[in-house]
Amino acid sequence: MFKWIGAPIRSNRIARGWQERLLCMFLVVPLAVVSCAAVPETKPVIQSDSKTVPPEPALPPLAYYHFLQGYMAELNENFPEALEQYRASLQFDAKSYYLKFRMASLYFTSGNIQKTVNLLDQINVQTVSDPTVLTQMAKMFAGAGRRDRALEMFDRAIERKPDRPQSYVEKGLFLLNGKQLAEAGEMFSRSIELVPHVPIGYFYLGKVYQAQGKDKEAKDAFRKTIERAPHFERGYQELFQLLESGGQVPEAIEVLEHYLSDVNPHHTKFRQELVRLLLSQKKFEQALQELEFMIEEDPDNLNAQVRRALVFAEMKDAPRAIEEMTNIVNVHPSKLQVRDYLGLLHEQVGQFEQAIDVYQTNIKLDPTFFDSGIHLGYLLYRLKRYEEAVSHLRHAIELNPGNAEPYLLLGLTFTQSEQYQLALETFEKGLERHPKNVDFRFNLGATYDKVGRFPDVVREMEAVLEIKSDHADALNYLGYSYADRGVNVDQAVALTKRAVALKPENGYYVDSLGWALFKVGRIQEALKEIQRAAELVKDDPVIFEHMGEIYLKQNDREKARQAWIQSLELDPKNNKLKDRYREAGFGDPFGLGKESSKPQVSQFTE
Repeated sequence: MFKWIGAPIRSNRIARGWQERLLCMFLVVPLAVVSCAAVPETKPVIQSDSKTVPPEPALPPLAYYHFLQGYMAELNENFPEALEQYRASLQFDAKSYYLKFRMASLYFTSGNIQKTVNLLDQINVQTVSDPTVLTQMAKMFAGAGRRDRALEMFDRAIERKPDRPQSYVEKGLFLLNGKQLAEAGEMFSRSIELVPHVPIGYFYLGKVYQAQGKDKEAKDAFRKTIERAPHFERGYQELFQLLESGGQVPEAIEVLEHYLSDVNPHHTKFRQELVRLLLSQKKFEQALQELEFMIEEDPDNLNAQVRRALVFAEMKDAPRAIEEMTNIVNVHPSKLQVRDYLGLLHEQVGQFEQAIDVYQTNIKLDPTFFDSGIHLGYLLYRLKRYEEAVSHLRHAIELNPGNAEPYLLLGLTFTQSEQYQLALETFEKGLERHPKNVDFRFNLGATYDKVGRFPDVVREMEAVLEIKSDHADALNYLGYSYADRGVNVDQAVALTKRAVALKPENGYYVDSLGWALFKVGRIQEALKEIQRAAELVKDDPVIFEHMGEIYLKQNDREKARQAWIQSLELDPKNNKLKDRYREAGFGDPFGLGKESSKPQVSQFTE
């Protein structure tokens, strides 16, 4: 039996020192390594620490001839021929672990896992001394799902050469893939002890800390990575993302600025990330400078041009934003998404007819362009042009039946135009596709209220709260519905209290709580809440109607009369309150304009 000292290397590769090879082999591994299963490289690198081609073994010439033929075929990526030649060579040395290993590597590369494992199982690992071969065997076993055998090979590689740091890194990656975080961290730490100046151990140790939730230690490890490898892009990426997710956005900005200033000013993706972070911090001027740099580098950078226009919109400079976006549209008339942004900008400043024209132009250019269709439908809904809105929203549903938004907007359009049955049908169709969508269920319940189906109102609001227990609108709606009908009044108080706790400055919620308290007889508490509601919402007629009832209950007739006058001035069509006004003995409410100057909210608060 003879022993191969080295392994063939692709002719287009250069034999490198192990540190360079580690960077090449591991720094480009996708960062999904933490979450995915252990999958070896497609073409495992099987170099040893020796030099390139092995010396001629003591073997009959014909055997060596077949080996060299296989080697040349492998260099030319003619794997079937390489396998055939290696089999022929194996005829003359059936115990050669290296030939079996080479054949297993080729089967693995071609995806034949069963033949790979069969050959690996034939190898007497006691005869394998090369740690590179052992670690490559480990990766192939891992790819076949044989984790125990893979771990055995990694351990043997370390045993054969304990001072080889890459063996610890390779085993650490295997453990990291298997989410054995503590053991993986130990391996990376061992590699760092051996070569503290090499970045790869710190990088993956940072990944371990990150997976363990030790963000401080992870950030320190990533910083040490880029200190040792100043051009290592992934180190910067992990560090700034970790800083951002931890709320340290200014520090994340500094990391990106350092990379773009000192390492690679032409890294477009990092500069885009920098712009995004700057905008999140409302550093608009600095963001504009970065965008100007990108446009100067690449005048055809459409993304940067559009982003610059949108930054002007964020800065409340709508005319400049519209001008910029219009210029872009003129240069790129076929870019429908850009034209759609222009429509949104016109909407933002109240130029509704211009927005409609922009959306309609897009629809004429491409009737299947969903965004402009739904934006036009929503704008027409806002303008109470319900019939036109319905047409566009129905078409949006046809274009994208899986999208919840057009169903919701169409249902609301039917509700506002008092076509309640159509609204109910639309919300129900939306729910068929999105049964957990709380917006559909809430609006379905509110529409049932319009047609007097109170049990259905309760069912839908309770369904909303079952899905989302802190849905403040549903808590308020159900609580107020109970209070206004005088049923389940204790539950009404509990529900409205929860709504107010979620949004304490919402005057409508506070009014609901006050009304529920009134219904359970807690009059003074009710008055306090209604007075606070009137301070928060100064133009809601219902609040003053409720206030009048509470004052009347306290026998403070003058304040009751003034509160109702205020309510009727805000809503002169409230015939029910006019009747109540007369029943209370306050006379003819139609003369109220002569009887009072409009009362101020402060008159009703203590």
